[in-house]
Amino acid sequence: MCVNNNLFTILCFILAISFGFVSAQRCGDSMFFRPNSTYDTNRRLVLSTLASNVSSQNSRYYNVSVGEGAGMIYALGLCIPGTDPEVCSDCIQLASEGLLQNCPNQTDSWDWRTDMTLCFVRYSNSSFFNKIDLEPTQADYNTTRFEENLTLYNRTWDAIMKAMIARGSQSRYLAEVSGKIGNDSNIYVLMQCIPGISSGDCEACLGESVREYQTCCYGFVGGVIRKPVCFLRWDGYAYLGAFGDTPSLPTPLLPPPDPDGKRFSTGAIVAIVVSAVLFVVLLALGLVIWKRRQSYKTLTHQNVSTAGSDMTSPQSLQFDFATIEAATDKFSWNNKLGQGGFGEVYKGVLPNETEIAVKRLSRNSGQGTQEFKNEVMIVAKLQHKNLVRLLGFCLERDEQILVYEFVPNKSLDYFLFDPTKKSQLNWKIRYNIIGGITRGLLYLHQDSRLTIIHRDIKSSNILLDAEMNPKIADFGMARNFRVDQTEDKTRRVVGTFGYMPPEYMTHGQFSTKSDVYSFGVLILEIVCGKKNSSFSQMDESEGNLVTHVWRLWNNDSPLELIDPTIRESYEKDEVIRCIHIGLLCVQETPTDRPAMSTIFQMLTNSFIILPVPRPPGFFLRNISNIEPLTYGSEPGQSSGKSILFSIDNDSITRVTPR
Repeated sequence: MCVNNNLFTILCFILAISFGFVSAQRCGDSMFFRPNSTYDTNRRLVLSTLASNVSSQNSRYYNVSVGEGAGMIYALGLCIPGTDPEVCSDCIQLASEGLLQNCPNQTDSWDWRTDMTLCFVRYSNSSFFNKIDLEPTQADYNTTRFEENLTLYNRTWDAIMKAMIARGSQSRYLAEVSGKIGNDSNIYVLMQCIPGISSGDCEACLGESVREYQTCCYGFVGGVIRKPVCFLRWDGYAYLGAFGDTPSLPTPLLPPPDPDGKRFSTGAIVAIVVSAVLFVVLLALGLVIWKRRQSYKTLTHQNVSTAGSDMTSPQSLQFDFATIEAATDKFSWNNKLGQGGFGEVYKGVLPNETEIAVKRLSRNSGQGTQEFKNEVMIVAKLQHKNLVRLLGFCLERDEQILVYEFVPNKSLDYFLFDPTKKSQLNWKIRYNIIGGITRGLLYLHQDSRLTIIHRDIKSSNILLDAEMNPKIADFGMARNFRVDQTEDKTRRVVGTFGYMPPEYMTHGQFSTKSDVYSFGVLILEIVCGKKNSSFSQMDESEGNLVTHVWRLWNNDSPLELIDPTIRESYEKDEVIRCIHIGLLCVQETPTDRPAMSTIFQMLTNSFIILPVPRPPGFFLRNISNIEPLTYGSEPGQSSGKSILFSIDNDSITRVTPR
């Protein structure tokens, strides 16, 4: 392998069997961090979750920033678009582990891997997502020269590279193969830029890679050039499964001399042929897309003008009401899954046999209209295995409908609080559920493009898939923050009693630490198998679950909290650690509560010593001190309407007298 920081002043050749380059790590050589520092901790956290985050994205691309100040880290991972999720995850995992092992204290390192697919991992202490970095360069070349007609080979190579750079810079990824050259030869080319850079920067990076090859090794069959923001590989055979459905481009012919003794440019001929083929392919693709769009409607600008400027309507699909009606058998009672705060939920089956969950908002709910637009705007942007996936929506006939993936095992409360069904949740499953919710909230708070505050984390909003993995649902009350925003305040408090932190109930203040409080209550419910509200109903002296757990903790008897149905399966240290984390989450002062990134480390690293929890937020004692906030009602509505506070499992709602 050859690593060059200058233009190729020295020829670089490496003979590799079948050109099987596996990994090209590059550890930074100018900036370093102290082992076990905050930066190191954040680096390990990001790289440990990068594989799952990249593979869960449809684009197979994911970037994230974690921490602040000297501990801030920026990272990204990508695979070839369309790569199988497991293959992508394995490749990213190997790259991440390799960087952790081989770059022990460098602040800017990267790795292009090609052992199973093409994947890329990079991290740095400064943002690089939209910056062009042309150095350092890593290059590998085959030493086999094309023997038959080198002139034809070089002209074909030039033409396909020129045409691909122009097109690849627009899509950031392209794989092409030339027609036959000589007796039995092709040129297979793969180009990849990181999606964050501009098309101009992508073209510049790939163009520089081509020029470096021409300076060094023109006429050799096969080579790889890697830069921090782009990748170029070519060879005489297909590789990495990138060319399975790629049609061969017509082989260019050497033209005869013109009357002036000059030749027409073969590269120009190939470029014209390539453009013609591309036009035909795009035309056919356009017809296919046009036909598919007949069964859907894109969300118009008028429909989403109040949903926020971040709404990307061309990427959003709107289902016809007739399609939804047919899928649910006209919203048959037999298909009804349940009823939430703003409408009913039905199971449906689309014509392609995809099972869906249809959330039909109440027509008379003015509050539901806003929550609908809010949920579409936010959830359409989120992609994570621990979040319920939005498939589409319907705005037709005064209907407001959200279409989600179908999650077969209903919600967590369906099992957790049922005397019979809770036995299906042994400790291993419960611990996995806690971990999954942690990863989902970490994505919402730090790893997604937006900072999302859910504001209604509770057991009924945690759905369980076929393997009992958790998926956070119901984003109707969610709020997104600006990049530099840490908290907000509202006079319209929405949520569920028992899960809302004291600062939110009494002053309308909310932040990511509001979700942390709710998550802490949920952890304690999962451990004890009882609703938070059930304690006040059983014994007024207990107050609520948080109060009850705090008393047991101070009496050194936290294991009394454990649900009897898991006493045969639980791990003592894990249970006590979860109770401890739960109490840290429900501390009265928001700044005392750990961030979700810290909670993730607490759960996954048993060697981390947990701080001593401070007293929790006994908000029920302060109910008389609540400011004149509005609970669950729409702004501008009459204050004469009575308010219903949900002390059980439903969200706070408005009740209008008949």
